[in-house]
Parts: sequence; structure tokens; C-alpha cells
Amino acid sequence: MSTYPSTTPWPTKRWTRGERSALTNRASTDAIDSLFDGLAAPDVTYALLIAAGGELVYERYDHGANAGYLQYSWSIAKSITHALAGCLVADGHWDVDQPLPVPEWRDDERSAITLDQLLAMRSGLEFREDYVDGQASDVIPMLFGDGRRDTGAYAASKPLIHTPGTQFAYSSGTTNIICRALRDQLGGPTEFLRYAQERLFEPLGMRSATPRFDHSGTFIGSSFLLAEPRDFLRFGLLYLRDGQWDEQQILPPGWAGYGTAESFNDGTEAYGAHWWREPTGPRYFASGYDGQRIVVDPDADLVLVRMGRTPIERAAPIWDATSRLMDALAAGG
Repeated sequence: MSTYPSTTPWPTKRWTRGERSALTNRASTDAIDSLFDGLAAPDVTYALLIAAGGELVYERYDHGANAGYLQYSWSIAKSITHALAGCLVADGHWDVDQPLPVPEWRDDERSAITLDQLLAMRSGLEFREDYVDGQASDVIPMLFGDGRRDTGAYAASKPLIHTPGTQFAYSSGTTNIICRALRDQLGGPTEFLRYAQERLFEPLGMRSATPRFDHSGTFIGSSFLLAEPRDFLRFGLLYLRDGQWDEQQILPPGWAGYGTAESFNDGTEAYGAHWWREPTGPRYFASGYDGQRIVVDPDADLVLVRMGRTPIERAAPIWDATSRLMDALAAGG
């Protein structure tokens, strides 16, 4: 039974469209259009979507993209992996505080690493998250080199360099370890895909969600899921509404809060469990390479999706601009 009023919009089949003029009480549509124009140059912004109160109130595309154009998730897929892990917890398969079953770790100290430590990026495993220097990177060979055939095995082979739970170190490898365990728990890639569709994507109406698999049949949950921007917006709304969707509790009660609660904050960036947070303030976000982002503001009942192609060194002005936009929307709410 849903805890939300019967009038609450649930965009399972289609998004309820709020009038663009309804934004005038939050921020002017012209200002948002100007922001989009600013985001589109010199970098590429394919899509900017905003949901307020569960309604689609702003949607714009550029550079040949449209509503049906599949966008790469990059590391937004990590947050989707968090949801899939939550489904297994809800179904009684896993306990977040127990060690994750990893064959390579049976007989050594890594066997104590828990699902929580992997989700919070505190596994203690060696992994160099460098997207530029192939000689000083683990993520590049894992995704594009020798490790690409079995991404989970590549990451699981890394040695322990810190006591689990003591050091934050962002690692795409930990996500693929979880995804390989998901595959094994569910019985293989076909069963995994069926489970993901029936347990997560279909109830939300995420009909375009297309996960990519390595040669071993592991979902490459660190990086590779394609979907239409409206479906990424649906996913953000699921977390905004604490894992509930219409009459269903998709995620365990409190799982969304667990994923988005701060577990690391150095004053510059903050992290939860496969979700990022603003170092101050209520917003949390799923973030991917090239400037993909789902931003959730629970206080203002807002979800924003930005899809594009922006090098990391030029991303800060985009996030400053989208933050100011959400500030304006929240203030007008």
C-alpha cells in the first residue's frame, strides 16, 4: 500500500506534463532556456529534464538528440546497481552487513569485506580510478583492456591495501565485483536480466533501460547502461520517493536513505553508498563520466537530469549552473 496520496502522479506509462508556465512560481522558463543554451556551448548538452512534484515540467534536447535517443549512463549505472542490490536484500538473498560471497576471497582476509563496504567505496582493495593515463589506471584496462572479458574477476583479483571500512577510495572495480555476485546469485546473465526487468525496470516504466554485459555475463554496472532521459528521470523519482512506486515498495524501506546518506565528506565532495551528495545541503546525485547526472532535491520535490558530453575539467561551471537553477526552483516552490 502506497503511503502517498491517491492524487500523487506515478509516471509508469507516461509522464504527467506540468504546464511550462507552472514554472513561473519557481523560476522563469526563459531562465531555464538560457541555462540550457549556456550548457550547450562550448560543450554538448543532449538533454535537460526537470520533474517537480512528480510531473515533467521541463524537457529540452539538442545536438541531434530527442526523447527516444538512448543516452550512456557511465557511472550513473553505479546507483542503479545500488538499487538492484537493494532488491536482493529485500528478497532475502543478501544482508548488507554481511560479507559478499566472492570465490577468490574464500581463503584470505578479503573474505571479510561486506556489501556495505563495497557500496560505500570502503573495501580497502587496491584500485586506481584514472580515466586518462592507461599506465596508471585500473579502470581503463578493466573496461577496455585485458580485464574487459571478466570485469568482476579483474577487480576481485586486487590485493587488500587498507583495513576494510577505514578508507574511502572511489572504485569502479568494487561495483563490478557486486555485479558479478548479482549474476552468480541469480543464476547467470539471462536470469539477471529477467530479474532486473521484472523487479526494477518494468515496475517503474523504464522500458528503454539496456544494461551491457562483459564476456563472462556480468552486467558492467560501473559504467554501461543505456536509457532514454525520461527513464533516468523515473529512476531519480524512485529514490526521491524512498523506493516506493505507486502501490509497490520496490526497494527495502530505508534503502534509498541508506544509499544517499553521507558516509564520506572531505569538504569538497561527499559520498553515500553508490550515490554522491553535495558536501552541504540536502541534494544527492548519480553522476557519470562526460557530465551525466541525476540530481535529487528531496526538500523541494525536484529531480533534474542532464545528459551530455563534457570533459571533467570543464564540468564545474555546469554543476554550478544547475545548482543555481535548482536553488531558484526550490526557492520558488
